[in-house]
Amino acid sequence: MSEREYVFTSESVTEGHPDKMCDQISDAVLDAIIAREAALSEEGFVSPAGVRAAPDYVRVACETLTTTGLIVVAGEVRTHAYVDIPATVRKVVEEIGYTRAKYGFDYETCGVVTAIHEQSPDIAMGVDESFEVQHGMNGDPIDLIGAGDQGMMFGYACNETSHLMPMPIYLAHRLAERLTAVRKAGVLDYLRPDGKTQVTVRYVDHKPVAVDKILLATQHADGVDIEELLRPDLIEHVIKPVFDLEGLDFEDADIYINPTGRFVIGGPMGDTGLTGRKIIVDTYGGMGRHGGGAFSGKDCTKVDRSATYAARWVAKNVVAAGLADRCEIELAYAIGVAHPLSILVETFGTEVVPVQQIEGAISEVFDLRPGAIIRDLDLRRPIYRKTAAYGHFGRADKDFTWERTDRADALAEAAGLND
Repeated sequence: MSEREYVFTSESVTEGHPDKMCDQISDAVLDAIIAREAALSEEGFVSPAGVRAAPDYVRVACETLTTTGLIVVAGEVRTHAYVDIPATVRKVVEEIGYTRAKYGFDYETCGVVTAIHEQSPDIAMGVDESFEVQHGMNGDPIDLIGAGDQGMMFGYACNETSHLMPMPIYLAHRLAERLTAVRKAGVLDYLRPDGKTQVTVRYVDHKPVAVDKILLATQHADGVDIEELLRPDLIEHVIKPVFDLEGLDFEDADIYINPTGRFVIGGPMGDTGLTGRKIIVDTYGGMGRHGGGAFSGKDCTKVDRSATYAARWVAKNVVAAGLADRCEIELAYAIGVAHPLSILVETFGTEVVPVQQIEGAISEVFDLRPGAIIRDLDLRRPIYRKTAAYGHFGRADKDFTWERTDRADALAEAAGLND
């Protein structure tokens, strides 16, 4: 049988990209509300209506838009907490690095408009008390929380990298992180916050064999020579350290650096930004499917976020258990209903035991109701802003609980791997 050869490309963006600015702002607002609500809960705060402050009371759906000199934050929120949203926004923009008007955006002088409203009680009622509870179908406390939305969510894992991520998106993220690191450290002080990376990997029979092309596009100070300064600097200080750390060769790759020849105007001055417009960057770079729902600005009752994290957790444990080389999980939910409507396991012919056994093992080892996901992944914490740049998956951070492979052994046993 002949070998199948092909290339696959994924991109990432830096935290100064206008869309990613919006994701980080939305998640910073979410984090601030979670943290303040938790503080009020510890203080024993009770509202005039007799409702006690508690982390599980919080509901947030926060969207952000940015353009030249302006940031707009809108959404629906339920909380007892007061959060200074303009101050939160300006802090994020400052930390990203838009600190001077000559960069095209300035955290001190930009306009901040807020339009935050209370969450619809029609949505809240199905989340606070699920369909199962309302209809007397189950007395399990985990069933109390219904899904905060309807839809389908996907998780994916493969054994191409140590973090069980597809190689193209994994390398694109690491290059974007490094691009930001050398800017903030002053190693390349002429770089500006906006930037994009892209990596093309060559595959043979679904296995990565070489990096084919590397593209870096970064905002820079006026007057920087692309060929004489930017190109050698980025190869030396960005590309080489990332590939050396991963033990990979890039000598035969075609390298593109700012192919238009100039990238001085960037950030919100160069392009309007919106929350949720980089969902493929957020997940698997196009290698795995995406249900369509964005993550940032949404609290953990929104299954667009929490169930996608859970699907990654399941898929990663399937691969870590040695049950398959590649695994994709699809979950589907109805708003207000606790139990998933469907669970699909796809292993692309790489499974070592029948897929039906893997499906049975997943049902035995994982509880995929929203309440159980929130409990098992400890999602009622202010951890979300850092997820909003450089990918929600494939990162070694203790707060990214969905990246644990803590149930791989249980899965292998339940699937009868060693029988």
